[in-house]
Amino acid sequence: MELIAQVVLNGILLGGLYACMAMGFSIVWGVMNLINLAYGSMIMLGAYVTWLLATQLGLSPLVSWPFAGLALFVFAYFLQRLLINRLVRISIFMTLIFTFGLNMVLINVNLLAFSADVRSLPQTFGSATFSFFGLTLPVGRGVVFMMALGMTLALHVLLNHSRVGNAIKATSFDPLAARLSGIDIQRTYAITFAIGGAIAGITGALIATTYSFSPVSGEIYTMKSFVVVILGGLGSVPGAIAGGMLLGIVENLASLFLDSGYRDAVGFGLLLLVLIVRRQGLLGKRFFAEVKM
Repeated sequence: MELIAQVVLNGILLGGLYACMAMGFSIVWGVMNLINLAYGSMIMLGAYVTWLLATQLGLSPLVSWPFAGLALFVFAYFLQRLLINRLVRISIFMTLIFTFGLNMVLINVNLLAFSADVRSLPQTFGSATFSFFGLTLPVGRGVVFMMALGMTLALHVLLNHSRVGNAIKATSFDPLAARLSGIDIQRTYAITFAIGGAIAGITGALIATTYSFSPVSGEIYTMKSFVVVILGGLGSVPGAIAGGMLLGIVENLASLFLDSGYRDAVGFGLLLLVLIVRRQGLLGKRFFAEVKM
């Protein structure tokens, strides 16, 4: 029983990171109806920014995340302003093709700049752990989990208690009505995509503090983000947390009772089950499930 409790705890910690990465994917999909297939490679860009700051300037990964977020915010803003805004009105298929091509470009740029070597950073907290009720909590992963939850809470406050957030929500519900109300749709789309980029950058920084990475590591993070958004519900910040934790717990339990090679298969099986039983996800709204998907 204690072993299962430890596995569930590890799943919750992993789920916090899943929730963090899914938020950027969800807000872009929910507002712009754009499935960003390059999202994982943008996370990798954030990881490489953190790696560069640590190896070239000696900056701790735990304090370099704002720089990674800012770098990806600027990159995503101008990417949306200069290129994606030209395609987003045409069809979702054009944006899918574009982001697929963008993903290939980013992977090859990272390969050219950083080679295919797997990179990692020294663990800031080493092997330090905190024990309670017979369970062991790795301090490093606990810090990453708290940072992920803090960022998710900050996004929730931004969307619900700011003018920018109100503009983003109004645009997601009805772009035409939002335009008639005086909202600059193109600018709102650019800010939304930039926020998604900033979240990808910060997530990349958190991943760099915990896991090893390479230019091709981003694709699995795109798939994980997709699964978490479907599980939790498109357009729901609490849903991203619930979906992330659910996926983390299920994957860890699958590794315990089955072979670890089946953990991804079990996660995608859960995705199919949710699509059949409750297609709006755990905490999503039926409006998004009917209109956006």
